[in-house]
Amino acid sequence: MTRAAELLHVTQPTLSKALKALEDELDKKLFVRHSFSIDLTDEGMLLRERAEDLISMADRITQEFVTLDEITGGDIYFGLAESYQIRSLAREIKEFRRQYPNLRYHITSGDTEQVTEKLDKGLLDFSVLAEKPDVRKYDHLVFPQADVWGLVFPADDPLAQKGSITADDLIGLPLFCSEQSWKNDIPAWCAGRINKLRLEGSFRLSYNGSMFAREGLGYLLTFEHLVDTSRASGLVFRPLSPRLETRLYLIWKKYETLSPIAQRFLTQLKTRFVSSAGA
Repeated sequence: MTRAAELLHVTQPTLSKALKALEDELDKKLFVRHSFSIDLTDEGMLLRERAEDLISMADRITQEFVTLDEITGGDIYFGLAESYQIRSLAREIKEFRRQYPNLRYHITSGDTEQVTEKLDKGLLDFSVLAEKPDVRKYDHLVFPQADVWGLVFPADDPLAQKGSITADDLIGLPLFCSEQSWKNDIPAWCAGRINKLRLEGSFRLSYNGSMFAREGLGYLLTFEHLVDTSRASGLVFRPLSPRLETRLYLIWKKYETLSPIAQRFLTQLKTRFVSSAGA
């Protein structure tokens, strides 16, 4: 409390009164006070998360107004799903920086729930999803290429002799997959046999799942190219059969006024992505 008061340039009694007033206003206990320390309650943790969002939004508003007339750059905020196709976005950012050398881009990674929550709060300009967006809330562009699904597992496993993996091959195996894909992509692919498949564990990051697969704890269902399956890795990738692909979508909020730099970037993407898809 003493150090916090010093940072805020107030006295400790003044800070203590302010904290107590905040608890009274919200009618919740936010802090657990000890002799020489203070901890946040669950309600206090929630308040801190919301406060961080508000501060981030305030910083964004300030920065947007500072750069309204700055035609050489500005800030763009992205929330990205995990996908090899993100390379298309990276290439466009690289090209865009040639025109706007003072561009600053900020990347947050996560699944659909995580990145759309931040987009809805106004903390992001764009999100990239590995599933179709809600067209009532978002406008979108489709990435030029799709991700290919497959199974990652140790190279010395007997399944490595197969050129592709069917749903029958997966029955009885401990499987790793993201919760989002286990609910959406895999049931549609395995034609009603999802109840015969066993989810051993779920991962939001395929790299982490590959570490468990390497140790022989299970088999990872994921996109191609997301983890190292070179000869030295000890892992192999085999595509699913029938072939399963997932498209990537860049989304932004409907009726949202984008910053000038974000609008310019979107204009470039609309031209490039549509052209690439038709090529």
